[in-house]
Amino acid sequence: MAEAYIIDAARTFRGLGKAGKGAVSHIHPQRLLGEVFKAVEKRNDLNTSELDDVVVGCSTQMGKQGFCVGRMAVLDAGWDNNASTVTLDRFCGSGITSVNLGAMGIMSGMQDFVVSGGVEMMSYTGTLQPVGNVMTIDAGNLHLRGLHPQPHQGICADVIATLDGITRDDVDGHAEESQKRAQHAIENGHFDKGVIPVHNDDGSVALDREEFPRPGTTRESLGALPAVFSQYMDVPVDETGETFGDLVRRRYPDLEINHIHHAGNSSGVVDGAAAVVLASKEYAESRGLKPRARVVSMATTGGDPTLMLNEPIPAAQLALKKAGMETSDIDLFEINEAFAVVSFKFMRELGLDPSIVNVNGGAMALGHPIAATGSILIGTMLDELERRDLQRGLVTMCTAGGMAPAIIIERV
Repeated sequence: MAEAYIIDAARTFRGLGKAGKGAVSHIHPQRLLGEVFKAVEKRNDLNTSELDDVVVGCSTQMGKQGFCVGRMAVLDAGWDNNASTVTLDRFCGSGITSVNLGAMGIMSGMQDFVVSGGVEMMSYTGTLQPVGNVMTIDAGNLHLRGLHPQPHQGICADVIATLDGITRDDVDGHAEESQKRAQHAIENGHFDKGVIPVHNDDGSVALDREEFPRPGTTRESLGALPAVFSQYMDVPVDETGETFGDLVRRRYPDLEINHIHHAGNSSGVVDGAAAVVLASKEYAESRGLKPRARVVSMATTGGDPTLMLNEPIPAAQLALKKAGMETSDIDLFEINEAFAVVSFKFMRELGLDPSIVNVNGGAMALGHPIAATGSILIGTMLDELERRDLQRGLVTMCTAGGMAPAIIIERV
């Protein structure tokens, strides 16, 4: 099997994902992703006419993010027309999946040069109305709902915490640590190698810093925040009148949910985009591209769509099995902090030392631009392995519908 090498990775700073308030909320999603494409092209002197494909993740493919946003971003970036593109959706896992698919094309021998990545403008998608006023991810398919009731993800997080005995103090402490690590990473330039500023059309800088983090967050300030997802329990999901609470009770009729998640221990709503440049050994050598890492293994798993958020653990285990490795063979882990319970349970179940997990903070502090986050985390992992002179990292994340992709990379 051919090797798939990571040549480079870059991302935007993450802007506040609120329409009219975030620094990049006025920028078109195609333009935001195009900014990253232009950056990796310039940084690596890429010949975009030789691209075998561009694979882009985008979760809410509606309106400005519809119509194959990846292809439009390639054209907006001024890349060669030969740079064909596909846009995919695996919910939050899209940004890892785009890299995995690009790597698969190279490892199969069918491709030599691929750019992967993702984009999500939550300041825009937050303005969109649910199609047909249906608020569930089953899109109003009542037959599917009968088989697999899928509640609001925040409620799922609280249900998992209740079932697993994870407390409010556990998740607030985890969120406080995420903020501290993110603040330390920003102040000490840990993200500088992989991050790019975003520009307005006139060339002025729109965003050159992380907008979401809240330095100085403490467990006490987090403890003062009210749990928020209990209020969704009585929200009707469609014209049937059924509520999110009803969906939970279909599976857990007698469960008294301990609601512990809130804005401070859940992932932040932000805008962002990222790109990862992949190449075969032969192509990299022939074009003078210096590989920074190789893809060791990949995995994707599916599980219970009602609980929805538990799959990173089996995904990580499967990626390790495919690589013939144990958790002890991995130097650093990145597990997306969609909700505090996800990453907390991941560390607890796999017996991981917290000091090697999300070492620069995670989405509770930095934000989670849905389909871009996976590609962002791969770049963050690569930069941190180099900064610490370590070898291997594993990246994974939960997705809606009860799935999780994972990837292991190794420096070369």
